[in-house]
Amino acid sequence: MIKNFIIFTFIVFSTPINSQEKLIDLLKDGNKLIFIRHAYAPGNGDPTNFKLNDCSTQRNLNNEGIIQSKKIGQFFSRNKIQVDKVLSSEWCRCKDTARFAFNKYSTFDALNSFYDPRFKINKNKQIYDLKNYINNWKSEKNLVLITHFVVISEILKVGANSGEIIISDKDFNIIGRY
Repeated sequence: MIKNFIIFTFIVFSTPINSQEKLIDLLKDGNKLIFIRHAYAPGNGDPTNFKLNDCSTQRNLNNEGIIQSKKIGQFFSRNKIQVDKVLSSEWCRCKDTARFAFNKYSTFDALNSFYDPRFKINKNKQIYDLKNYINNWKSEKNLVLITHFVVISEILKVGANSGEIIISDKDFNIIGRY
């Protein structure tokens, strides 16, 4: 009996607080930046005939990406996480992630990819515009930014998987990942 109590006590008191619950609580507090890399879109980069205003020329979400996007939205609604705005890159895979996850969103060209050499020239202006927007953003709720690997990597200095959520404060200090 005493042996079982000791084992139970060790398990209960040595287990750290559930980090997922802690992260959800921080998101409920609001005033966070929520970077989301677009959901799963098979491949890498975009086709050579890529046109920003023509989704049929782009790399797009597949069924797995659509399901992943819907799960992102369910995570926010199930946990009652308040969102001030959802901003998306103008790329179709980002807009679709935003639409399936949150329904309402606006596009913001500072979140566009600069992975392709054709768009690399925009990088410095985009990062400047994004930082300026965030610096002027005032809300008690969270700001969701649906974007690309290169933007997240440049601003937060970390990589992100498809559909990954990375939470930071306004100074771009990473608080957690989901």
